[in-house]
Amino acid sequence: MAEWRDHGVVLSVRPFGEDGLVMRALTREHGLHAGLARWTSKRRRGGYVLQPGVEADLVWRARLEDQLGAWTPEPVKDHASLWLDDKRRLAGLSSAAALAETVLPEREAHPGVAAGMEAFLASLEHEFWPAAYVRWEIGLLADLGFSLNLTSCAATGVTEDLIYVSPRTGRAVCAAAGEAYKDRMLPLPGFLRGEPALEDSDIAAGLTLTGHFLARDVLGAIHKDMPPARLRLADMYRESDIET
Repeated sequence: MAEWRDHGVVLSVRPFGEDGLVMRALTREHGLHAGLARWTSKRRRGGYVLQPGVEADLVWRARLEDQLGAWTPEPVKDHASLWLDDKRRLAGLSSAAALAETVLPEREAHPGVAAGMEAFLASLEHEFWPAAYVRWEIGLLADLGFSLNLTSCAATGVTEDLIYVSPRTGRAVCAAAGEAYKDRMLPLPGFLRGEPALEDSDIAAGLTLTGHFLARDVLGAIHKDMPPARLRLADMYRESDIET
């Protein structure tokens, strides 16, 4: 009998049989893992519906290690239910869950990504959550071996006036060095270079930045498309930017 305990976030649930489901969760020590579960898990007097965004203490059991296995979840917090009336927050949560499930290899520990996911979900209670989401994607890229260097200019080495990112190397470029190539550059939003302002245009730029490298270096390598939930999140900010 194989068995372990961990803490994780539900990424997806899919029906299985009459009252069961296949649940995938991102766990701290065991990475992306799947197992069978029931639709509803009860804890104390409350009932929790298992859905993406539920954070839970988990027990996974199987007769053999390579089998699908079964979950015994003890939900701690249902982040999704808190934001059912907030389209953007719900879209951010859905995007993070879908992206993690799409790009992470099964049964491979990525503790940094898991910790970042939990931190992002906690940030939904604050106004800066969109910036936290973009930073989570930057961390995801780094964890998968595609770090962005946004601290100094790739051409001159200066650390000031960084406003572009090279779409080829993922390195920041200062205004002077990038002027001649600005039409080919990705914008580096202010919140990623220490500025306090956080406009929709900044988030749109941040999502464009990370989306470029996710699509080219991560999704391209595994021959998968950008998850629809991630596309919807980007569209929300892109359309808002156009309207303003």
